[in-house]
Amino acid sequence: MRPEMIVVKGVIHGTTVELDQEPGFPSGQVVSVTLQPVMPRGQGLQRAFGSWAEDAEQLDQFIQELYRNRHDNRQEPTP
Repeated sequence: MRPEMIVVKGVIHGTTVELDQEPGFPSGQVVSVTLQPVMPRGQGLQRAFGSWAEDAEQLDQFIQELYRNRHDNRQEPTP
């Protein structure tokens, strides 16, 4: 029995998607396609934090201050 849904990577060429592997469906099978871009590792973080690229020094200071505040304000657990 074939699964209801499979995930296969592919490359878009105009209105055609070239799949990396056989999908396992017969030719002519009507399917629903959901597209999600695949980003190289780390690119998501770069996009998310890219706006801070010019403020790297201030961002470092903010993170260090945040770490100090969390560490300094930590309460000792009571038994």
